[in-house]
Parts: sequence; structure tokens; C-alpha cells
Amino acid sequence: PNQTYQFMVYMENRQNSSTQATGYVLVTVGTIDSQMIAVGCVIWTMCTPNLEFQLVNPTTQVALFSLCIGDCDNIQNTTWNIYQGTTNISSNSTQWTLFNQMNIYENIWFFGWNTSNFTALNQLFLNNPQINLWRFQVIYGFTLQASSSALNFVINHPPINGSCSISPYNGTTSTSFNISCSNWFDEDGIKDYSIYAWTADPQERTFISFSSVSIFQVRLPSGDDQTSLLHLIVQIRDTLDCITEYNMSSINVLPDTLGITNLLNNLQSSSNALANNPTIQLLSSGNQNIIGQIVGCLSQQSNKMNSDAIDQAVSSGIPAASISVSQLGSTTSQGNSTPLNATALIQYKKDLNSHANLREYLMTFTTNLDISTSNNIKLQASSLAQLTQATNQLTRTALTLALDKCYQLSLALYSIVTRISYEDVQIITTQLIQCATNILTAVNGPLQQRTDILDLDSSRATAFPTDYDTDLESAWSNPNLFSDGNDFSWETIQKGRNTYYQKQLANQVTTKVNQILSLLTSISNIQLNIGQNLIINTSSTFMSLETVSMKSLSNKQVQQVGNARINIPKNFKSNISDNSTVSLRSRMEPLAPLGSLKIQTANTNLSRSISLSVVDRNGNEVLINTDSTDPIEIIIPRDPNVIIPSMIIQNVTSSIDSAPHNQLFSFHYINITNTLSVSVHIEIHPLETNISYLFIYKFDQIPQLNTSINIIDGWTVFCPFNLTNESMYTYFIDNQQTSGHQSIIFGLRELNTTENNDYCFNSSTLTPPITNERFNFTENYEVRIYTSGCYYLDQNNQWKSDGLTVGRNTNYYETQCFSTHLTTFSSGFQILPQSVNWNYVFANADFMRNKTIYLTIICVSVIYIILIIYARWKDKKDLEKLGVTPLPDNHQSDEYLYEIIVFTGQRTDAGTNSNVHFVIHGDDDTTRIRTFSDPHRRILQRGGVDAFVMSVPKSLGLLNCIRIWHDNTGKGSSSSWFLKYIIIRDLQTMEKFYFISQRWFAVEKDDGKIERILPVASEMEKSNFSYVLSKRTYYSVSDGHLWFSIFSRPPSNQFTRVQRCTCCFVLFFISMFLNIMYYDLSNQAKSNNSASLSVGSLQINSQQIIIG
Repeated sequence: PNQTYQFMVYMENRQNSSTQATGYVLVTVGTIDSQMIAVGCVIWTMCTPNLEFQLVNPTTQVALFSLCIGDCDNIQNTTWNIYQGTTNISSNSTQWTLFNQMNIYENIWFFGWNTSNFTALNQLFLNNPQINLWRFQVIYGFTLQASSSALNFVINHPPINGSCSISPYNGTTSTSFNISCSNWFDEDGIKDYSIYAWTADPQERTFISFSSVSIFQVRLPSGDDQTSLLHLIVQIRDTLDCITEYNMSSINVLPDTLGITNLLNNLQSSSNALANNPTIQLLSSGNQNIIGQIVGCLSQQSNKMNSDAIDQAVSSGIPAASISVSQLGSTTSQGNSTPLNATALIQYKKDLNSHANLREYLMTFTTNLDISTSNNIKLQASSLAQLTQATNQLTRTALTLALDKCYQLSLALYSIVTRISYEDVQIITTQLIQCATNILTAVNGPLQQRTDILDLDSSRATAFPTDYDTDLESAWSNPNLFSDGNDFSWETIQKGRNTYYQKQLANQVTTKVNQILSLLTSISNIQLNIGQNLIINTSSTFMSLETVSMKSLSNKQVQQVGNARINIPKNFKSNISDNSTVSLRSRMEPLAPLGSLKIQTANTNLSRSISLSVVDRNGNEVLINTDSTDPIEIIIPRDPNVIIPSMIIQNVTSSIDSAPHNQLFSFHYINITNTLSVSVHIEIHPLETNISYLFIYKFDQIPQLNTSINIIDGWTVFCPFNLTNESMYTYFIDNQQTSGHQSIIFGLRELNTTENNDYCFNSSTLTPPITNERFNFTENYEVRIYTSGCYYLDQNNQWKSDGLTVGRNTNYYETQCFSTHLTTFSSGFQILPQSVNWNYVFANADFMRNKTIYLTIICVSVIYIILIIYARWKDKKDLEKLGVTPLPDNHQSDEYLYEIIVFTGQRTDAGTNSNVHFVIHGDDDTTRIRTFSDPHRRILQRGGVDAFVMSVPKSLGLLNCIRIWHDNTGKGSSSSWFLKYIIIRDLQTMEKFYFISQRWFAVEKDDGKIERILPVASEMEKSNFSYVLSKRTYYSVSDGHLWFSIFSRPPSNQFTRVQRCTCCFVLFFISMFLNIMYYDLSNQAKSNNSASLSVGSLQINSQQIIIG
């Protein structure tokens, strides 16, 4: 006992005896039965063994864990100590001195001091470069004794004594710059060289390239916008991942505008021109570094051009909120009154779509690149973040490719997270979070009407399917998927198709982005200790990850970008103990997603999205709940480019002079019909500031207040001292009060002198001033009404408002929300239009004053009834036309079946009563003479589509042609026949064959022939203009046009004529009602100095755009 023994291990290389090593361990024999404590590195590659020490890189943090092995039930406390070592050469021993500054740097350099895991940042080593040896000791305190263990570290010195140079010093983004690094020395050998570039902020570096050789070429992004100066840093890394940073000479790099212009033009021209483009040739090389550099350079140039185009559009009067989603931390981009001519608007759209094509094309080169190393992942993540930055220029194809790649990179990073440094993980995570957020913003931009629908997306969504006429399950046959409520117009259907596919992709993106975030959270949690946080704060996204104890969440404020924040109250409930360690993840996105509802009523298109989640060490969500009396406060900003229209003047003084009335109040109607509850904010601006008002309101009916009736839900008196800094009276009704109601009607009247003295100078009055006298306004006032809402995303990706309350501190630019739980939040915002004064309407609704209105309604109703009777009769007739008819001359023994669909033209007298015969020729067989016939209905009539089933003994093989004729036995004009085309489908293989005719079978028309041989149509013939035009015209008139289709609906469509007729008249009455709502607002808009869009003689200002 109490003796110390030294054990020595001597090792010699069998092949080279000069290579020797000696290891020592000191063992002290004690009488105390202590527990065994094990210590290790979280990232084992960062602690490479070196005899009796572990090598540690001074450029990265050290993350350690400890375990108690054996009976560890009585652990009282855990403490970590750090020692500095000095070597005594004479005694060949190390002297350890306690590092006495741990208290000073707790939660600055050191994290987890009193826990089983301990982290020391690289600042410990960088600020003590003279210390070469370090010891990290953990002490576990038990009831009767203490046990300890330690790891000894020796500094792995980075590469030294070298230099790097670049040439030339001036160039463009297409220039190949030469990098030469020489004389770098490291005992462990040089692993690779990495290039980073930056312009203004050294913290915002861009990863450019990496190379395992010391001389290599790179293509660099453009420099500063003003000076063209680009700063470069080379990281030289040894085989143990220790890094030296070398600042190279700054160079001048100009954007190659000619090169990107040629590339954009080549994309629009022939494939030969594109293949010969030098940039495309480099991209086709498959070299990861070259692809990453070119994609990065082109993305940076395109991003700058997109930003300039948006600024130009905004300065020309286009509202910024209608063409882009502003970046986090940005300020308002106010337009001016300069009108934008049609040429400028067309050019903006053209450039937008041109760059969208480029981004999609560039994305295809990133899909198959290798992602096996951290440098590969880092370079591709950086390229993707830049390529997806312009969220208004990403097509659905580009989004799909980027999403898949981003997810693959996240999986690859997760697989190597325990083998790379925390600094590399932080860089890659930042880029991948930006990529995921950009994709989410881009897919929701068109859905939220914040960005334009791109031409590529629109053309792909509305491309006419070749199987429209035969595929009864085709989405094209179900207009309900694409309609907007009861609006089935052609324009709405076409727009709805694009929206339908965009929503499908948005749902996929939401699911995959959540998986990416979960992966990246797990990756970061591996490297973060308690008290540590990772903050990603870029222009496209904000995310913070922090490891904390549950009890530290009490009264915690989580600050995000700008004024966005979440305040957790002192008292809350959770499903784990207060001493548990959890991860706090806070996120902020530039644009709230639309959600999965088909008809969205949340009005979240101007809101940022904020989320806060708490997860335990196993990745499971921790439930946080509070009482409604002490809720969680969330401040949700809006896009700073939100347009606030001017107030609406209420000409109440003219009503006194124009006609006598008996109204006690001037009433205003507010429609709050919504599936989600909203708060109502009423602003009243008196044109004379010394006027006081009585304000009353009632839900769902007109409020009444006089000496005999008191039917109101609330009231207040507006006195001059209540005026805001903007000289407005405001009234707030929260969403809990409006829930379950469809409307609010509020009344306003001006107080007389006596009432003003009694109520504005005597605050003790508890009842409203009551009078039976009609209102008498001495001055007009202005009104602005807006609603706001607080919403959270449920598990079905739908916005919900239950359990949330809108706070009274809500304003134009942010919403204050109160919640009892944590999740993803957004806010709604809507400026309401001019309300209809229903009290005035019904008081003046007699027939003599409104002859035109009543006669119009009566006439329209009569026309509707007549059309409904006709439509119902035609619907019954259409039912007779449906079905597939077996040919009467089929043999019962024949088992091979073909479906034949015959399309008769729409021309006058196109139908026939003659007997039509045909013979089909195939590679393997030919049919006998067959006849189209149906004993139960008339076939081959004008505009008809007739389907038959033909049986034959065996397969005809690939069909070659069809010989078809009629016997001209029809009477009069019914003898001739105009055949459009025939489609034959092999019901065994489902292969289709098209036979295009578009000719008369008539002796008196065309060429006089009643017999023709129709060859099977090739792909070129099927895409022929006349054939496609014929199909499109048929669809557009017979099915696509809501009004025309009442008379020409295809019988197979489930959208009946009666339904179409009803939709037409509903839309007609709605349009008349909207004209009433917005009547005379155009004159007011013209009087404002707001920005306007001018296209020829047409002018549209910002207020009209907000109204719609």
C-alpha cells in the first residue's frame, strides 16, 4: 500500500530498428476502494494518441466526456480541473500546475465545468501559445470518497514556415487564377490547401476550393461592388487536421458580364451553341472543384443582377412585396411615384425567367458529385446556398433537385460528424440551413403571392396531356382540383393547375426540410455542451441552438432578428425534471408557409415565421405548457415592405345636407367571417383634432343605443387626449372576443359640448352618453380597419388559432401573440376594404329609388331559370352518350380486345347516319371488315366522342394503318361525315395508336372521297400545330370556358351544365357586389401620391394592388 510503481513499455519497429518508442504509466497503490472513472474525447479524431499524451489541435475546441464505471449511485458532484504542464528534462518528468482562471472564463471558454461532459474552446490554446502540455482532470465526489481521472494532451503544432501567392492580381470571374504554396512544413505531413474569399466582413467567408497539391488553379467570385477588391485566405491543414491560416495578397476581380450574358443567350438558342459555350464545357468536366467554383461565381453574379432588377422595379413603382421576399434584417424599400412603362415591366419578367432557366440548368450539374469527405460536403453546401439565394428564380424542378441534394449532404454530414472538427460542422450546418430555408421560401413564394409564377413552371403545369381524351382519371378531367371556389373560368383553371402542382411540391418540401433540420440539430447537439450555443444569422435565415438546463428557461428571452423574440414566463410545466439538460432550437424564416389547406384564410403572406422547440438528448420533443394567465409572449414581425394604404374618408357632413335622416350613429360594417379567429384594429382620424366621439359596437347585428334600447357589446369615448402621435383614435378587439362571430358593426357619433365636458374631463363616468337626437358631425373623419391573427402549425401542416391570443401591442409591422405552448408561429394581417353601410342600404331600399337595380336582378334571375332548365335537359341527354359499346359484329370466341375512340368534328353537318366500315392493318394480322354500330343510341354525331370495344382472334401487333369508309346511305346532309381522329388502345398492353384525319368523307365536299387510309401518327404528327390547335380549341371552348361550356360540355366531364350555369351567375352577382364595395375608391387613389404602374393609358397604383 501507498507505493508507486512505474510501468514502462518499449517498442521497436521490426523493419526499421531506428524507429523506437517508449511509454510510461505510474500506478499508486491505495487502500481506498474508489470507483473507476473513464475519460475520452467526443470527437475521437481530434484526440490522436501520441505515446503517453493525446494530440490536440490548438485551432479547434476540445470536447470531453467522462463515465463512472461500477457502483455510481452516490455521485454527489462532478468537477473539472485544467493543468498546465512543463517538462523537467533532467528527471524526464512533467510538472503540472493548476490553471487558476477557470472561474473567470466559465461559460466563455469553458462549458460543463460541473457536469460529466466538459468543453474547452480553442481560445484556451490560442491565448496561451507558450504552453505545450495540458491536462484535463475530472473529479467525481461520492458520499465517502472522491475518484478522479485525467487525459494529458500535447499541442499538435500547425504547418509552419511557408507562404502562398496568387497570379495574376487582376482578372474577372472567368479568369483562371494560379495559387502556389511553397515551403510549408509539418511533422505529420500536409494534407490539403483550402481557399476562402471575402469582401467586407471576414466572418462571412465563402469556401472556394480545396486541393491536395500545393500548386492549383481557381476561379474566383467578383470583389467588392465599389472597389472590386477580393480578400483571400489559404488554410493549410496537416494530416491530423491542424490548420494554419495564411492571408494572401488582395486582388481585383470584376464580374464577367459578357460571359454570363452569352450563357443566358445560349440557353435560349440551339443545343449546339450551348455545347460550345466554354463555361458549359468546364461544367461538363465533372471536376468537383471546377463545378463548385463556376456555380458559385455564376450564382453570385445572378444574385447581384436579381437584386439590382428588384431595386429597379421598386424604384419604378412596383411594390417590393409583390415581386420578392425581403431578407431578414432588411429595411423598407419604398417605391416612388415614377410610373413604370410596359417595356420595363416586360424586361423585368424576361430577365427573371432567363435567370430561372440558368439556375435550373446549373442545378443539374450538382446532383451526382461525390460527398464522401468534409471538403466535398462543405464546397457543395456553399454552392447550393448561393444557387438558391434568389428565391424568386427557382423553378419546381430546381427546387426538387436542390432539396434532394441538401438532404443527401445532411445525411453525409451526420455519418462523419464524430470525425470532423466543430468548426467544420458549424460552417457546413450554416450553409445547409440556408439552403433548406431558401427552398422553403421559394416554394411558398408563388403560393403566398409574393413572387411571380415562372414561365417554365406555368408551361409545364398547363401543357396539354396527350391522353386527355382517353385517360378518365387524368387530373385534367377534374376541374375541381384547379378551381378557385366557384370560379371555373379558363384563366382560373390554368392558374389553378400551377398552384395545384406547387402545393404538392410545398408539402414534400415541408416534410423533407423538417427531416433536414432534425438531422442538423442532432449533428450540432453532438458537439455542443451545456451553456454553449450555435447561432446562424444570415440574410436568408436565423437559427440558434443552445444547450441549457430546464430550470434556466424560467424568464428566458429568446431574441431573434430585429424585434422578433419569444419571452418564456417564470412558471411553466414540462414533462421532464428541472435539472435535465435540453437543447433549445429557435428559428426564424423570411416567409411563413401557406399550409396545407386548399382555401387559405390565414393571410400569412406578409408574415415571418418563428419557431421555438425544446428537445432532450435523445431528440424527443419536450412539452412546455403555461397557464393562460401567464402565457408565452411571441413578437412576430412582418415583411418590412408591407404596404399600408391611406385611410378612407367618411363624408359624414354631406349626409346632413343632402337628405333628412333619423340615424343616431354613422355605422360601419366589418366582415370577420373566417375559419381562423382574428383581432380587429380600428383607426379613426378626425380631420379636426379637438373633436370627441362616442364609439359603440355589436357583433353580428346593428348596435342600438338610445333612451329606450341598449343593445351593444362595447363602447368607449374618444377624447382628444386619447389621440396617438399620428393624431388617431384606436380601438382594439382581440381574437378571443371575435371568435364565433361573422361581423362587427360599429357606430360613431360626435359628442356635443356638454357631453364632451362630462366625459372627457370626468373620468369617473361608467355609462355611455345617451341621446335620441340624430347624429350631427361638424367635420369629416377618416377610417382604416385591419385585422391580425396569431397562428401555429399543427401536425397536419395546417394553421390553427386555438389557444392563441393577439395582443394589443400589435401594429402594422409586427403582431404580439400570447400562447400556452411552443411550436411554429406566424401572424395574419389584412387591410379591410371600404365597408358597406347596411343601415343606409335598407333605409333606402324601396323600388322607386332603385328601379335599375331591381330590374337588373329580375332580368338576370329569369335568364338564369331559363338556362337552368336547358342545362338540366342537356345533362340528361349527355348521360345517354356515355359508355363503351361492344361492336355488334364481335365473335364470342375472340378474346383479344381493342378500344376504339372516334372523334367526330364540330363543323356544320359533321355527323353522319351512313354506315361506317373499317379495316385495321397491323404487323401481325389484319381485321376483317368491321362496322361501327350501336342499337341503343345514335353515334358519329357532330362533336361526338364514341367509344367501342372490338374483339379479334389474336393480337394485330403494332398497328400500321386503318382503312375507313362509309356507304353514303344517310339522307341529305347526314350522308357526309367529318372525322377528326381515331385513337385505338390495346387493352392488354394499354398501348395507344393515333390516326389523324381532319378530313371530310363526302362526295360533295373536300376532294369528294368517302374512303381513306389513315396511317398511324408519329410523334411529330401528334405535335403538329394544326392537331394541337384543334385539341386545344376543342378543350378551351367546350370545357375550359365557363360560359361557353354550358352549351358544349363534354359528356364525360363530371362538372355538369347545371353546376356551370350556377357558377356563372354566382360570379356575376359577386362582381356586382365588389363594384359596390370599391365604388369611388379609384378617385381617391388618383388623389394620393402613391406609386403607380402605368401601361399605356392604364394606371394601377399600390392601393389598387392591395385591394386586388
